[in-house]
Amino acid sequence: MDIQDLRTFVEVADAGGVSPAALRLGVSKSVVSRRLARLEAELGVQLLSRTTRGAALTEAGATFRDHAARACAEIDLARETLLPSGELCGRLRVAAPLSFGPAHIAPLLAELARRHPRLQVHASYSDRFVDLIAEGFDCAIRIGHLQDSNLMARRVGPLLGKFVASPDYIAAHGAPQTPEELAAHQAVMQGTEAWQALDGDKVISIRPQGRFKADSGVALAVAAAAGLGVAALPDYLVDDYIAAGSLVPVMTRHPPPPAGIYVIRPPGQHPARKIRVLTELLIECFEGKKLPVDAPAT
Repeated sequence: MDIQDLRTFVEVADAGGVSPAALRLGVSKSVVSRRLARLEAELGVQLLSRTTRGAALTEAGATFRDHAARACAEIDLARETLLPSGELCGRLRVAAPLSFGPAHIAPLLAELARRHPRLQVHASYSDRFVDLIAEGFDCAIRIGHLQDSNLMARRVGPLLGKFVASPDYIAAHGAPQTPEELAAHQAVMQGTEAWQALDGDKVISIRPQGRFKADSGVALAVAAAAGLGVAALPDYLVDDYIAAGSLVPVMTRHPPPPAGIYVIRPPGQHPARKIRVLTELLIECFEGKKLPVDAPAT
């Protein structure tokens, strides 16, 4: 029984179809279909029911899926034990924020790939929160304040941010000094999220209001610099604007509370060694640095 056929079946089962599984695996749909047909022929049972919307597990497929996933994991572990000490192989799928990842995560993933020539690194950059399990990611890098979830999280570095507004906005509307005053101002924001501010050791929750919303921190920084309102953004997005004079820190006596950079992975007793190695590399880079507060992470 071919391990690639098993791995392909697990990907199709988890992704819900041939097309998304082919995208995850980096192969054509015809290759995926050929592997599935070969596996079903070898087992003598139908594992998947093909539909116009994708593929659904048959009763036999649902029973076989967990066994196949465990077999793939065991084979990966066995391969690692045969490699030279510390070397990684297989594939690592990582999701990272678009506003943070290309500048801060991409160089580290490139270094990881350089150190481990047999490791395939597949990175996806988006400011939306991906579903790690449904979309087949091994882990994700998230920044901000984590909400409760069933995912496992490891903090790898600090994250700092500021409330900012443009000089033109301040000239027209004034600069908020307290969280209470901020509630009366226009905000540029991701959606309906709550902002947090420090009042001494106490964390205050604020529900900002605004007419400009975007799912990108970069877009929010541009909007704030254009005078559309107050923004709560990480330092890495606003430091250049502040240096150029196009954004000014406001409410400096009540800054956002420190947040963090996290590696998020699906639940499980022990992370795969490739995730542990990536986590150690991120800690090596970010611990002790004052990096970015973005939207809450889940």
